[in-house]
Amino acid sequence: MLAADQHACMSTTNRSSLMNRYLDPASSLGEIMFGLIMTLTFTLGAGIIIEDEGREGARDLLIALIGCNIAWGIIDAAMYLVNELFTRGKRRRVAEAVRSAQDERAGIAVVAAELDPLIEDVGDDAERQALYARVASKVRTADIKPNRLTGADFMGAFTSFWLVVIASLPAAIPFLIWDDARFALRVSNAILLAFLFFCGYKWARYTLGNPWTAGLIFLAGGFGLVAVAIALGG
Repeated sequence: MLAADQHACMSTTNRSSLMNRYLDPASSLGEIMFGLIMTLTFTLGAGIIIEDEGREGARDLLIALIGCNIAWGIIDAAMYLVNELFTRGKRRRVAEAVRSAQDERAGIAVVAAELDPLIEDVGDDAERQALYARVASKVRTADIKPNRLTGADFMGAFTSFWLVVIASLPAAIPFLIWDDARFALRVSNAILLAFLFFCGYKWARYTLGNPWTAGLIFLAGGFGLVAVAIALGG
């Protein structure tokens, strides 16, 4: 019930954003960051290929890079659907446990076991118990819907897919502009690092952290990967 209220609130707040319409902001940023890291990891080992094959090597790199992120986007989309089924299945199991409880107190105990870790710091024990009692009463009379995939689930999976894929596209732009493949690779890495900073900066909005600190931490991690690759001849 609380999860449903939170989802409704999130949908209202982010209705204007297609990216956050089906995924919560943290999940959206996580998908983008995953795509960026996959792309950065892929390009870190491209130095030797580009040095040996030049422009042709850069073209092969672009094809492989986009293909890799498409594959991982499909995997992420499938995992999203599995997670949605698992989450709803868990809620259904809790609802059935409340309904099959021997008495009202046992039903309240089932709800408390699920919600206590989430709201243990909200109000005192009596207030929480009153809340659990209302939730248990609602669950006992509510219809339990079948656990099946919905259109919104498929849209969420599609959002996961295109966020991972689109994260790889900025890295391809330098190879389309400059003929010097090695220079284009460095520019590509710089773009990816800038986007990593952006992800850290935006992530801090939802973690109550300092956005500049979070951005710099993400940037430092990405820069460290690039530095190691260059030192090893990448």
